[in-house]
Order: sequence, then structure tokens, then C-alpha cells
Amino acid sequence: MFDDACWMKEALKEAQKAADKNEVPVGVVIVCQDRIIARAHNLTETLRDVTAHAEMQAVTMAADALGGKYLEDCTLYVTLEPCPMCAGALYWARLGRLVYGASDDKRGYSLLSSRLLHPKTIVSGGVLTEPCAKMLQKFFQKKRD
Repeated sequence: MFDDACWMKEALKEAQKAADKNEVPVGVVIVCQDRIIARAHNLTETLRDVTAHAEMQAVTMAADALGGKYLEDCTLYVTLEPCPMCAGALYWARLGRLVYGASDDKRGYSLLSSRLLHPKTIVSGGVLTEPCAKMLQKFFQKKRD
């Protein structure tokens, strides 16, 4: 049986794809009935689109895979706590469960309110925090050098 750490490792693979493209390394997988139905990573630089966050890309893919806009039976695994924009999209998608790795102390949705997510969304933070945070730290350190 798969567990949260297993799925987060898949999200980390997506984050690495973002880093390889010089994008902020955030990766996502959406799981439904023990299978990945969407994979995505940040594409804001590639697409020149400030809304092209990994979560936004993945929600669109998952809705397409399911043939509907609601993700009530899905879990979204993301390497970094979603921003308020992405949390709003997850609210409207009625996401069943959110699992994130590293907290975002500057732009995370929880800085504003946990009510940005749907009231029925179950949240688990801190899954593989260290590797998720290290990937981001390494990326931004490289930018500063």
C-alpha cells in the first residue's frame, strides 16, 4: 500500500523537473483511488504566466482525467504549502485532501486563513519537509550566487 511519503516522493520528482527548467521547484501529484491522475510542476517562467503554478496545472489535468471539476475523492500532494491563489482553486475544486511538504512562511495560504480551503478538505503538512525545503533552499541559494 502507498503512503503519504511515497506520493510526496513523486511530487519531488516533479519539483526537480521544474528546477531543471529554472522554475521555482514546486511539484504536485494528484492521487485518486491509489493512482496518480495528474502530475505537474511550476511553469510560470516557461509559459510567462503568473498563474501557472504546479497546483493550478494539476487541478486542470485531474479534472480532465475525471471528466468533472470536483476533486472530492482526491488527494493533492505538493512539495510547498499552496499560496492563496492555489488554495482558492482547491476550494472551488472541493479537494478531498491536501498534503504538503514544506511550509511557506512568506506566501503560504495559512498566513491569511485556513478558511481559504474548502471546509471538508483534510490537511496534512510536514510530509518529507526536509527534502522539500532543501530543494527550494538550494534553488534560491543558486539564484543569489
